[in-house]
Amino acid sequence: MTGRFIVLEGIDGCGKSTQIKHLVEWLPNSGLMPEGAALVCTREPGGTPLGRSIRELLLHTADQEAPAPTAELLLYAADRAQHVETMIRPALERGDWVISDRFSGSTLAYQGYGRGLDRDLIQLLEQIATAGLQPDLTLWLSLSVQESLQRRLGDKDDRIEAEGAAFLERVAQGFAQLAQMRSWCAVTADQSAAAVSAALERQLREHLA
Repeated sequence: MTGRFIVLEGIDGCGKSTQIKHLVEWLPNSGLMPEGAALVCTREPGGTPLGRSIRELLLHTADQEAPAPTAELLLYAADRAQHVETMIRPALERGDWVISDRFSGSTLAYQGYGRGLDRDLIQLLEQIATAGLQPDLTLWLSLSVQESLQRRLGDKDDRIEAEGAAFLERVAQGFAQLAQMRSWCAVTADQSAAAVSAALERQLREHLA
């Protein structure tokens, strides 16, 4: 029996890290996972040893040495191909469950809608990198850009976060459109962490029971 693949998506500051931490504790005791299945928690970029090197290049390179937009897109695709082939697919084939902080939706939102790169090309790269692997469930934490910026006040921005409000606005619109097109489960993220956790639990029970 193959495992289940769950992805959390959303703009920076939407609470993905907090909620993934919660789900990692909750899922194994939820009664949803079959006996003997392990839960693998991962992220993009950076879910594999190679991916961690790519993550450094993508998010923490000084501006004058930063990858150009197309190079950036190809680095995300390389990270995803390695992630799917060496970690996600083998885990699912073992019958384990995988929960990932971001997947291909983020590339479309940030590089397609945010940077304005060719979305058809991005989707072609997605097909190549994933070899057709799709999440069983994508949970989208929906948050306004204003609230995102408020939450991240005083935090040190990585290279993508530092792009500013107009960029983030385009990314947020991208996520909203993708959520509709790809039938993601939307959860309002501007409520208490406990309320968001409860909403996520409900979605998981509804779709994966």
